[in-house]
Amino acid sequence: MTLYPIEAGNFKLDGGAMFGVVPKSLWNRTNPADANNMIDIAARCLLIEDGDRLMLIDTGMGDKQSEKFFSYYYLWGDDNIDKSLKKHGFHRDDITDVFMTHLHFDHCGGSIQWNKDRTGYEPAFKNARFWSNEEHWKWATEPNDREKASFLKENIIPMQQSGKLHFIDREEDKSFSTYKELGFGVLFVDGHTDKQMIPHIDYKGKKLVFMADLLPTAGHIPLPYVMGYDTRPLLTLPEKKNFLETAADENYYLFLEHDAHNEIITLKHTEKGVRLDKTHTFNEIFN
Repeated sequence: MTLYPIEAGNFKLDGGAMFGVVPKSLWNRTNPADANNMIDIAARCLLIEDGDRLMLIDTGMGDKQSEKFFSYYYLWGDDNIDKSLKKHGFHRDDITDVFMTHLHFDHCGGSIQWNKDRTGYEPAFKNARFWSNEEHWKWATEPNDREKASFLKENIIPMQQSGKLHFIDREEDKSFSTYKELGFGVLFVDGHTDKQMIPHIDYKGKKLVFMADLLPTAGHIPLPYVMGYDTRPLLTLPEKKNFLETAADENYYLFLEHDAHNEIITLKHTEKGVRLDKTHTFNEIFN
C-alpha cells in the first residue's frame, strides 16, 4: 500500500461559523481571519494505492458550480485534483474507487462533473465506484432545512444514476468496524452530520486517521471549539472527546482535510485536556 496526499483546492469560510460559540479573540490566534472575517481552508484528499486498486478519499468542491456560488468561498491558490494526481503519476481515469466521508458539497462536489455538452452531469472518475453508507445517503437525499444548502442534488443523484454507487454495510451496534471491501477501518460519527465516516488506515507501522469534519483544523482541538455547521453540537462533544483521548493514547497521526497550513498533527495529554503535540508534513512521516 502507498498513500499520497491530494490537494483539491483551497477556499475560505467565515471564521465565526467555523468556530461556533468560541469568541474570535480566541480562535483568531490559531486561525487568523482576513478583513472579511474569512479563514483559510483546504480541501486535502487522500489517495490509496493498494495493488490494482486506487481509492480516492473525498474529492473537494469540484468546478461545475456557478461563478456566483464560488464567489461565496473566495477560492485561492492553484491546486486542483488533476494537477495533484499528475504530480504522483496518475490520471483521474486511473481511480477505481471514490470514498466519500460525507456528502456535503466541499467533500463530494468533485465526484461529478458536467457532461461534454453541459446538458447534464456524469461521474468525474469514469472508471470508479462511489462509496457511501445507506443511512447517510438517505440523510443527504432527504435533507433537513438546516443542511440542505450543503447537500446539492447535482453532486449526489448522478452517482446513483451512474449505477456505480455502493453502500458499505454498517454493523448496527458498532461505531467502528474494519471493512474488507475498503481495506481500512471506519469510525461513524453523528455530530456534524448523520453517519459521517472517519477512515482509519494502518500504514508503515502507524495509524493515519483522515479527520474530515470531526476535526477540521488543528485550531479545533479544544473540546468547545465546535463548528457552527454541526447539526448536533452536543453530540460532537463526546464523539470528539472520546476520539481525541484515544488518538493521544495511541499516538495516531491525524490527516487534516481542511487545515490549509497543517497537514498532519499528533496529540498529547495535558492538564487542560488533549492538546496539540506536533505538526508534521506527510513526507516527514512517511517518506
